[in-house]
Amino acid sequence: MSNFDLVVIGSGPGGYVAAIRGAQKGLKTAIIEDWEIGGTCLNRGCIPTKSMIHSANLYKEAVNGEMFGLLTGQLGFDFEVINKRKIEVVLKLRTGVERLLKANKIEIIRGRGAIKNPQTVIIKTTNGKHEIETKYIIIATGSKPKLLPESMQSIENVFTTDDALAADAKLYKRILISGGGVVGVEFASLYNDLGCEVTIVGSRENLLRRMDTDISKNIMMLFKKRGINIVTPAKIQEIQKAGSELLCKISHKDEVKEVVCDGVLVCIGRAPVTEGLFLEDVDVDRDSSGFIIINENMQTSIPNIYAIGDCTVNSTQLAHAASAQGLNAIDHIVGSPCAVNLKAIPSCVYTSPEIAAVGLTPEEAKERGIEVKISKYMMGGNGKSIITNEDRGFIKLVFDAKTNVLIGAHLMCARATDIISELTSAIANNMTAEEMASVIRPHPTFVEGITEATEDFFGTAIHMLPKRS
Repeated sequence: MSNFDLVVIGSGPGGYVAAIRGAQKGLKTAIIEDWEIGGTCLNRGCIPTKSMIHSANLYKEAVNGEMFGLLTGQLGFDFEVINKRKIEVVLKLRTGVERLLKANKIEIIRGRGAIKNPQTVIIKTTNGKHEIETKYIIIATGSKPKLLPESMQSIENVFTTDDALAADAKLYKRILISGGGVVGVEFASLYNDLGCEVTIVGSRENLLRRMDTDISKNIMMLFKKRGINIVTPAKIQEIQKAGSELLCKISHKDEVKEVVCDGVLVCIGRAPVTEGLFLEDVDVDRDSSGFIIINENMQTSIPNIYAIGDCTVNSTQLAHAASAQGLNAIDHIVGSPCAVNLKAIPSCVYTSPEIAAVGLTPEEAKERGIEVKISKYMMGGNGKSIITNEDRGFIKLVFDAKTNVLIGAHLMCARATDIISELTSAIANNMTAEEMASVIRPHPTFVEGITEATEDFFGTAIHMLPKRS
């Protein structure tokens, strides 16, 4: 029987990062994976989605190329090539992760892991099963898409994001997306950019309901201008197959609407992957939905068993959060101070324009009894935004009115997913408006918007019209 210091179950961005850091700290480490190295994010999530979005963005820019002096002629795209490029990107990154694991002398064990007791893990393969011993276990099994009731989900051309990101994914001329969260909104933007007729059905009044109200309202307004049909608050009641088409009956307020489409993409949330993980002699505390309960050190109710990422309670469902949790779990195991500040975790939405947020919304701050002062800059005055014809959007900052410390940032603008890093660092380090305003940012860049938004806190923004008194 093999003996290890650390066994990680799952090789997604939480699992493989934890395994590598464990090996760097001197732990004899094994990682168990019953699918592809890299998990959902790399193979059927973040990476392939953004590859497709990049292709769609390039196509959209080319369509509008004449305003930049480009004579593009008759344009089109090949969806098979977009899919092929997506798979090439995934394979290159997956190969890179495998090389990193091997270079760090981590044993990669192919099979399905199950915890027999706090020191023993059983690996099940097609050829049977065997056991390994370990001092510590990190569960990083991730999540899977939630499904519609079987009567609807089993209908041909009703599919999940796993199917949408497969190598043989289809492109539907008319598509209905069930779900108004981050994933549903990203796919709505992607398919719209590729010329599809898109309907998005959300269970709440607003799309992206967990984000700042200005973002939620603006994305809905922008989607409507782009021709995306938004039905909220609503729920799919029934899907009927009608030849090659699908007839969807949707309960919307006090009426039933009918939408005809070619495909239905289901983005109604995710469920933890924990079935069969715990055998009869061991279990850890979980909530009613099966998510694993952890403490601030990522420990479960069994101290030497840790859990990170999407399978845990109150997970942000973000790859970078899972990685950070993995690093902190290893620090706790080896007795080091936690390396990563989990106070400020940025969220990104890869629409057009991009959306990003970190910290508190004004409403969340007020619920905590924090008096806030809000500053805001509309990117229509930003030089780089005008150059690139991406001048729609804003940077909104939330400060503690008593201390002038930045506690929240909410962006909807070009390159928002890159700009948010500076603001995340500011929140993590308790920077004040005065400290942020003292920074020189290059010109012309999108990040100059941070300077203007910060100066608005003092009423001294240069590239904003004076506010009426």
